[in-house]
Amino acid sequence: MNKNNLAYDLTKYEDVSPEKAPKIRVRRRRSDTGSVPKIILITASAGLMLGAVIYGKVENAAIHTEIADKTEYVEMLASENVRMQSEIEGKTALSSIEDYAENILGMQKLDKSQVEYVSISNGSSADIPEEEDNIFVRIKNSFFDFLEYIRG
Repeated sequence: MNKNNLAYDLTKYEDVSPEKAPKIRVRRRRSDTGSVPKIILITASAGLMLGAVIYGKVENAAIHTEIADKTEYVEMLASENVRMQSEIEGKTALSSIEDYAENILGMQKLDKSQVEYVSISNGSSADIPEEEDNIFVRIKNSFFDFLEYIRG
């Protein structure tokens, strides 16, 4: 045997005759995809869409900036409110009111010698005489009494 590294031609052993290659026909299509008006229209519409997206982003950023400014303003007003509330509480504290009354107004605390007791001789009730009502007031009162009776 012959030991070499050559490839064998196997076509000698095939019994099948080679087929004819099919004929390739090339058809040319009309090329409408590259027309200039279509390209301009597509480019313009893409540019408009891109511009709309960018405009939306800019408006969104402006609104977020405005919201942040207003939030900062509200927080500043809230802290001012807390400051004013504590100032009011300090001014209305009992010790500051007493100090103002003694030093500014010249008032003094009440002594027991200044207390005067009033006694009522006929008990704990007072009698108030009824006033004489005119005819129109009596008619009005009787009408209201009648309405109260009807309502239950």
